[in-house]
Amino acid sequence: SKDPSSGPPLINARAETAAVKPAFRAAFRRRRCLIPSDGFYEWKRESGKKQPYFVSLAGGEVFAFAGLWEHWENPEGTTIDSCTILTTDANDLVQSIHDRMPVILGPQDYAEWLDRSIEVPDKLQHLLRPYPGHETAMRPVAPKMNKATYDSPDCLAPYEPALT
Repeated sequence: SKDPSSGPPLINARAETAAVKPAFRAAFRRRRCLIPSDGFYEWKRESGKKQPYFVSLAGGEVFAFAGLWEHWENPEGTTIDSCTILTTDANDLVQSIHDRMPVILGPQDYAEWLDRSIEVPDKLQHLLRPYPGHETAMRPVAPKMNKATYDSPDCLAPYEPALT
């Protein structure tokens, strides 16, 4: 967006269409990045409530999301740095709670994703697939995660939802 106040930030971009969408196509060609993480949260509506889940690699190791970044100056001269995470169809584990998930790249894919000589999006689409479900893990976490301002190490604590 040319105006940060024009709407909510585009924190996710669909991998299937990012290469052609005006907001992402230039970054897809020239400004790809790796966004390190040890997991992500997804929510499932259960009995009228939103139950958060933490999704990670099965071994708990750090991994990288496929990302795009932008850097520009607005008319007032303020520098705006931003990034987005690409999403794809959910794998067989995550699809039980949501139909999409972030694109997780394997270490063997990092160099190709970051290769600046590749500017043809079709040459990278094979990387933008669901990460294998058998290599991921998912578990419920406490509903206090439903408040965006909540920030505490216990966000990752084991949690057993009450049976209804």
